[in-house]
Amino acid sequence: MIQTPYLLFLGDAPDQLAAKVAQGIKDWRPDNAVGQLRMEGCKADVGLADMTLAEAKSKGAKTLVIGVANRGGVISKAWKEVLLAALEMGYDIASGLHNLLEDEADLVEKAEERGCALHDVRIPSVAYPIASGVKRSGKRVLAVGTDCSVGKMYTALALDEAMRKRGMKSTFRATGQTGILITGEGVPLDAVVADFMAGAVEYLTPDNDADHWDVIEGQGSLFHVSYSGVTMALVHGGQPDALIVCHEPTRPHMRGLPDYAVPEMADIRDVALTLARVANPGCQVVGIAVNTQHLSDAEATAYLKKVEAEMGLPAVDPFRHGADRLAQALEAL
Repeated sequence: MIQTPYLLFLGDAPDQLAAKVAQGIKDWRPDNAVGQLRMEGCKADVGLADMTLAEAKSKGAKTLVIGVANRGGVISKAWKEVLLAALEMGYDIASGLHNLLEDEADLVEKAEERGCALHDVRIPSVAYPIASGVKRSGKRVLAVGTDCSVGKMYTALALDEAMRKRGMKSTFRATGQTGILITGEGVPLDAVVADFMAGAVEYLTPDNDADHWDVIEGQGSLFHVSYSGVTMALVHGGQPDALIVCHEPTRPHMRGLPDYAVPEMADIRDVALTLARVANPGCQVVGIAVNTQHLSDAEATAYLKKVEAEMGLPAVDPFRHGADRLAQALEAL
């Protein structure tokens, strides 16, 4: 088990999106974090008190969580001094990066010397099966996005919360490092061998009560040339009964791909639904989730109204305004 509370390490994150792991923990499990640690040049801020390792330790912090999700998932050489100092002080370290802590000899040596734990949450802990495509009991909803980092996890968490408040049976199913750090369990899907990804999603969302919903955290985008494969595994392995299209309206281009424009929501709706109906012919698109964090209240309200009129579906910012209308749409299925 990863010990709480955490000190969230933002390192030298180049922008706010790069610190999405730390931001997700702060927003959804604020009691688990005592503060943030930022290096010189860090351009991210999740709104927690800035602390040194010693200050956070005095506040009870037990684990330094690498709260950065950089391109390629690498442990920067610039971070090593901080990570080694944390271990020297008795911190455990948790990371969801592709670059594993256990592959860094100096960190392993220091952890063993100080009796500390290194937690790589992106190491699959189960020998997942190849997908069978057999229909499972229960219901499933999947968040699909126009791009990476547009709010698919936030949508799923907010939806799960809204469904529970309505008395619906619901379980959030984490498929990425942040979701796993928030909930304590899930499948690190983009670290699963490709042939087994869809099977891992089947494993994560097994047979359940007929009125139970698995709310599946989305990953990547079908239109993102770097990360579309993990999205396909979710679409087919999840066999969703419902899809929610997620969008962030202020992007100048796809995340990390300056030569690729962000697709239209209608294009994602149509492509995702076509592919989802391969595994579940009854799948429906039930709503739109828009990340309006960069819009004013008035701008957000006007934009959501416009989207709802154009798409003919309930359009909400589930984190800003709540996901009750999306839960209501699922309840009606």
